[in-house]
Amino acid sequence: MPTIDVIQGDCGTVLKSFDDASIDLIVTSPPYADRRKKTYGGIPPEKYVDWFLERSVEFLRVLKPTGSFVLNIKEKAENGERHTYVIELILALRKQGWLWTEEYIWHKRNCYPGKWPNRFRDSWERCLHFTKARKFKMNQEAVMVPMGDWADARLKSLGKNDTVRFDSQVGSGFGKNIANWLDRPMAFPTNVLHLATECGNKNHSAAFPQSLPEWFIKLFTDVGDTVLDPFVGSGTTLKAAQLLGRNAIGIDKLEEYCEMSRRATGTQMVLLQEQKPYGQTNQSKTDGFHQTKHPTISRKKAAKSGRTEAHDTVGPEKSLPIQGKTPRNSTKPRKATA
Repeated sequence: MPTIDVIQGDCGTVLKSFDDASIDLIVTSPPYADRRKKTYGGIPPEKYVDWFLERSVEFLRVLKPTGSFVLNIKEKAENGERHTYVIELILALRKQGWLWTEEYIWHKRNCYPGKWPNRFRDSWERCLHFTKARKFKMNQEAVMVPMGDWADARLKSLGKNDTVRFDSQVGSGFGKNIANWLDRPMAFPTNVLHLATECGNKNHSAAFPQSLPEWFIKLFTDVGDTVLDPFVGSGTTLKAAQLLGRNAIGIDKLEEYCEMSRRATGTQMVLLQEQKPYGQTNQSKTDGFHQTKHPTISRKKAAKSGRTEAHDTVGPEKSLPIQGKTPRNSTKPRKATA
């Protein structure tokens, strides 16, 4: 049975207690610049890159060399033009040590209609794919799609240029051999994902459909691997990972969203930290929180911090060990609360 942990706190602080190279996939949709002010506090576009880099340095450390980081994000329109903070973030992440391996496009098939004087409605979002190395885990066969009706007509009668590698006549250097696809029912997908925006959760301000993280989990992990969503929200990523037999960890500063994640996956809250907007930082990095005893968390670090054993229920019958840190001004270890 997969291990699912929901942790309350700022991911930049929580992840400091995790082991290096312990996560197989990070897939997340962070609060966008100047968005969700009532729920996340909002981060100004001019400060967004610095705010994100403080957290992504931990993502880089905990991700395995063969792992992937998928970032769902979209730049806002401001004063009649698109803001450049996403582009600036991509460049900054490359300087931090990430490889910008690919960009997938999530096409929202049922985007909400609207009208603007200088542009049309948004119907897509970026899913930026970063890695630590040029060779990484990628199960392309896991996301193959049906060949399609076009193959019946196109492959029915092959010409002489279809049975050999035929180079492009425009000098692009690309070539193809159509005959290679004879009698194949499946083909590899494109980097455009056509997914509806509808999702099972209606109480989160920015939830994506479960099919989005599910696609990346299939592509970049194996059964038993560990998936991290550092801005877990309503738990969509955790639920997808759980159904696919992957271990998963979700982190969020807001208790109400952690509760949603617990309900979605049948787990209980195991970390409490003083709630502050994402644009602010805590004075202490470790005061007053409980941390799960997850395989990715260093036992040496736990021993140094004086953590004690407790238990957290996962599902109706399964119990997993957790760790609790003695808060300041307390002589006894605080038990994790449900």
